[in-house]
Amino acid sequence: MAVRLWLSGDPQADELLSSDPLALVIGLILDQQVPLERAFAAPAELARRLGGELDPASIAAMDPQDLAAVFVQKPALHRYPASMAGRVQDLCRIVTESYGGDAATIWSTAASSEELLRRLRSLPGFGDQKARIFLAFLAKQMRVRHRGWQEASHPFGEPGTRMSIADIVDARSLAEVRDYKQKLKQQAGRQPGKH
Repeated sequence: MAVRLWLSGDPQADELLSSDPLALVIGLILDQQVPLERAFAAPAELARRLGGELDPASIAAMDPQDLAAVFVQKPALHRYPASMAGRVQDLCRIVTESYGGDAATIWSTAASSEELLRRLRSLPGFGDQKARIFLAFLAKQMRVRHRGWQEASHPFGEPGTRMSIADIVDARSLAEVRDYKQKLKQQAGRQPGKH
């Protein structure tokens, strides 16, 4: 990847996200119920704890309790470290068994936006919305664009939006995405039946 990503706020962590597709997908898995900077900084710390690199076959082959212990070690890599360790290990098995050990193959060999969206939805921790966000991210920031990508990633693929990580390129866009998400939470809190 020649693209320079700006997701964690930490230059070294962002460098890893920019150069290692597995780190990027791990960050996406961890990007829930924690601040996004924490989620996207975690792959670099995970690599450090595992001896300097993220090797999908090695992670897939680890004893699940050993990997959970790596995630739980202080400071924990996530609010729910053991659960997320399981998801990351599941991802590494999929990457090893289905994509030849290269996470970038998930998107580089997809023949269409629909196929890529199906592949993303099948990843651990990826629901429909996260899959559409990552599809938009791949198109907007990494120039992975199949015909119909904007429709497949709607509404996150729309130009000029500040709705998700697909739109974060600097501190200002991060603040704008945060504002958008905060407004969504406030609106959800005002819906009837919410307490």
